[in-house]
Amino acid sequence: MSALTAAWVCWAIVGFSPIAGKLAVGLISPVLLVFFGTLIGVLYFTPWITKNHKWGELLAKETRGKFLFIGTFGTALPFTISLIALHYTTPGNAAILQQSELFYSLLIAAIFLREIPTKKQLAACALIVTGVLIILLKGKYTPRWTGDLLIVGSTWMLQAGSTVAKKLPKSLDYRVIGMARNLFALPALIVILAVLFVLHEPFTLTPTLTLFGVLGYTGIFKYGLAMVVWYKAIRTLDLSKVTAIYLSYPVLSLLLSAALGLEIPSMHQLLGLIITSAGAYWISRSVKKDGH
Repeated sequence: MSALTAAWVCWAIVGFSPIAGKLAVGLISPVLLVFFGTLIGVLYFTPWITKNHKWGELLAKETRGKFLFIGTFGTALPFTISLIALHYTTPGNAAILQQSELFYSLLIAAIFLREIPTKKQLAACALIVTGVLIILLKGKYTPRWTGDLLIVGSTWMLQAGSTVAKKLPKSLDYRVIGMARNLFALPALIVILAVLFVLHEPFTLTPTLTLFGVLGYTGIFKYGLAMVVWYKAIRTLDLSKVTAIYLSYPVLSLLLSAALGLEIPSMHQLLGLIITSAGAYWISRSVKKDGH
């Protein structure tokens, strides 16, 4: 697989994510989907980890605390919350609002890494916020608004996980990090499941072909292959080119959602998509030029 093909494969996997989450509604509880998905993700990376004797690096004392944080805030919590959100909002909205993650990236970098954003980055952030507000205000005080707010309110976790990931040793192979995101997400997921069990919250699990398909996609493609092809792309191609491809995935999500009859795109969505995508792309370009 060429690096360019890898970038588009990653685009397709991520773009399908909100669709898979919506298809799972009513078939499986969100936390169970993430739990089983991470287990499959662990199985996906296990052969390579074992063959290359990487268990020592994976469980090393100096990195396991960071891995636990990344697994909790980079996988377990945000993915569970995004699936809960899809019980209320549409796949298109979810994909577009995920762009708010880039706003949090500059905010967290400014607070914890002392990286002061440039005027261009601030202007790009203003575009993202504007696009997000356009979508949020459209569904104000409706069930969809609940899901939209859950998405916007949880994307900071992904950036918090990414910030900690920057502190990992440079010698770590990305497949070790991929395994860690799955393996170290399990403790938080087990705690959540235990709390829900104690509180007598009902769990949904309806075995169907659709459910098995969503589980396979989640574990093998989203939690496994997506990380492999992403790193293959960015290690070979210009980062701005890969990022430009990746940031367009909400277009795929919205088109697929409309084609499957899950939603009818509105003018507010299209306008929000254009504005947030422009801001996200501007940020990626400015960060690259500034060498961050």
